[in-house]
Formats: sequence, C-alpha cells, structure tokens
Amino acid sequence: MVPVSHRAIDARGLFCPMPVIRVQDALKEMAPGDTAELVATDPGALNDVTAWCRVHGHRVVATEQDDGEVRIRIEVGGHAGT
Repeated sequence: MVPVSHRAIDARGLFCPMPVIRVQDALKEMAPGDTAELVATDPGALNDVTAWCRVHGHRVVATEQDDGEVRIRIEVGGHAGT
C-alpha cells in the first residue's frame, strides 16, 4: 500500500487569484490520491478552486464555510503537477 500524504494550505487574507495559485503550487508536489485542505477568507475561493480542480482532474471531497473562512478538501487526481 502506498502512503497517502495530507497538506494544509493557508490562504487566509489572500484574494483572487492567490488561493488558486497556492493550491496549484502545493498539488504540484503531491501524488495522486494525496489530500490537501485549503483554508481561505476570500469567499470567491470556493468557486475558483472548485472550477480549477475540475479542469485539472482533481476531486473536491468537501467544502465548508464557517465564521468567515472557506475550507476546501481536495484529493489529488491523476494530473498531479498541473
């Protein structure tokens, strides 16, 4: 069994396009099946990151909005490095 890693991505206080760029940079270093969780304060990150994941073959596992923060849990797809 291949170990799966998890990475936290902090984009609090950043606005578009920085949350997407932070996700892109983090996922470049991860393998398919790994997971990441983005925490952002830009409410637009929910739509932007979800759309970016869909285009690049990654799966959004869960989203949550609470107390001014957006959390997006992502599973790295077969297109890791994009």
